[in-house]
Amino acid sequence: MVAEQLGFKSCMKSCLEYLEAVPWVGEEEEEKVVSSVLRLQSEGIGVTPVLKRVSSDISKPHKDTFSHILELVLKSNEERGRREMKSVVLKLLRENNCLPSSSGSVDSYNEIIYGSCRSCLDSILILFKQAAEPEFSSNSTDCREPVVKQIYLEADNLSWMLEILTDRQAADEFAVMWASQQELASLHTKLPIVSRHHVSCITAKLFVGIGKGELLPSKDTRNLLLQTWLQPLINDYSWLQHGSRSFDRKVVEEGIGRTILTLPLEEQQSILLSWLGSFLKSGDNCPNLQRAFEVWWRRTFVRPYAESGNTRPLNHVTTPKVTEH
Repeated sequence: MVAEQLGFKSCMKSCLEYLEAVPWVGEEEEEKVVSSVLRLQSEGIGVTPVLKRVSSDISKPHKDTFSHILELVLKSNEERGRREMKSVVLKLLRENNCLPSSSGSVDSYNEIIYGSCRSCLDSILILFKQAAEPEFSSNSTDCREPVVKQIYLEADNLSWMLEILTDRQAADEFAVMWASQQELASLHTKLPIVSRHHVSCITAKLFVGIGKGELLPSKDTRNLLLQTWLQPLINDYSWLQHGSRSFDRKVVEEGIGRTILTLPLEEQQSILLSWLGSFLKSGDNCPNLQRAFEVWWRRTFVRPYAESGNTRPLNHVTTPKVTEH
């Protein structure tokens, strides 16, 4: 500031009053204003009114504020507001992930997100039980629609929080939680596909994340995830292809295949032979795991390896040379 260099305190005071009142346009201007004002603190000039715009005396932890924001978004049922604020919060959290100072709050933020995940899972299970009751299908549309919509909202919430956790490299525990939902998976077939397919989107997103190496759950978790949720996903596959705009068949199939191929060979075989039976019956209405099947086939029949670490094929076949006469 010129006034600072000349030592005109009354002029500096007027400048501060102006800065306190005028909008600061853009992050660059804000940083310039704050850095300039901070230099005046040692001059005994009241800069607090200006700095209050970027700092607070309230001692309420940031995690409480974050928890409140998260809850507001999760509880909203207004489609446009939800969609836009989910995008904004996800973007801002990604920016936070890049800040060195954010490392201390990572664990507490993740705990809050996982707490909300568990709450959503509990809600979905209750809703599935309600929708699986024999008399539910005979209820009026006005009675069924709120339940179906709430299933969608809770599944959408889980899908969004999985995306957040994946960005934060903290989604492995989500895979454990989802793989252990045997009761939810058993209820899956009892619901109409229009009510349940949103849940399969979560499964698909997990397989994609594992296939890309964004999630690194244990072998047992990966196996349990496939055993619990692959068949429900197959059951909903036709609907997902035609009823979900965000569903990318090729990406999902690649994710499923790569997840299967991370397992021991015997487990690969069990899952892929089960898939083969479904694929031969349903065709395009079933995930096409041909690439994974080919890899498993070659591992099994073409180039099996010894456990001792010998990298030479055990049953190398040579083609006899044919001599022309």
